[in-house]
Amino acid sequence: MKTVMILGGTKGVGNEILKSSLDQGYNIAFCGRNLDEGNKIIQSLQAKDKLYFHQIDLSTIDEIENYFNETIKRFKKVDALVVYSGITPISSIVETEEDIFDNVFNVNLKAPYFLIKHVLKSMVASKSGSIIFFGSAHMDYGMKNRAAYALTKSTLYTLSTHIAHHYAEYGVRSNYIVMGWTNTEGELKLRHSEGINEEELKTKAARILPMGRMLNRYDPVPAVMHLISDDSAMTTGSVIRVTGGQYI
Repeated sequence: MKTVMILGGTKGVGNEILKSSLDQGYNIAFCGRNLDEGNKIIQSLQAKDKLYFHQIDLSTIDEIENYFNETIKRFKKVDALVVYSGITPISSIVETEEDIFDNVFNVNLKAPYFLIKHVLKSMVASKSGSIIFFGSAHMDYGMKNRAAYALTKSTLYTLSTHIAHHYAEYGVRSNYIVMGWTNTEGELKLRHSEGINEEELKTKAARILPMGRMLNRYDPVPAVMHLISDDSAMTTGSVIRVTGGQYI
């Protein structure tokens, strides 16, 4: 029985990963700011014995160790860690204030780093584990107004390859999924603030993306499930681009 730990899991692709993991019979730990939201997910899926929600604010690392400890207490181990949660502030280099920079680095990089610190120790001890990073097509250079965000995503790629190189001898794998332009809740909220509705967004994306449409919340899930499974036992250090051809 595998245990999947998700950094995030209440919304978007992270929530679909949670549901697909549950369909596989896995135990799942997930986290978020809103306790009521987490409890509603557990109740709606009728899987109290297989789901654990930990309330956490990823702008600090105050609850990171507790999240790990409670997951181990509940499920005894972590077989896979999915680093999904992240924020995407709109700001070019010349527009970035210190609070914007600090917030995106805290949520997108510092919180994952220190959760991995604890999870990695556990995986090394058990001689197995899969860490799956969610990256972005912005990782190489990205849009002009996503500067700090692009830096965090490229740094997560470096972290993934670092783990793949140095911890393979312990049976720990690390891989990086590049997720393209996706109609997540956060993306829709952002576009709504710009006066763009979902249909207008999809039409715009269809003109830009080589494969003719933006991603939906289900598109990246099969790649994640493969990397969680034993079918990918010899896959590490890889980059899987689920982008519809964005930035190729």
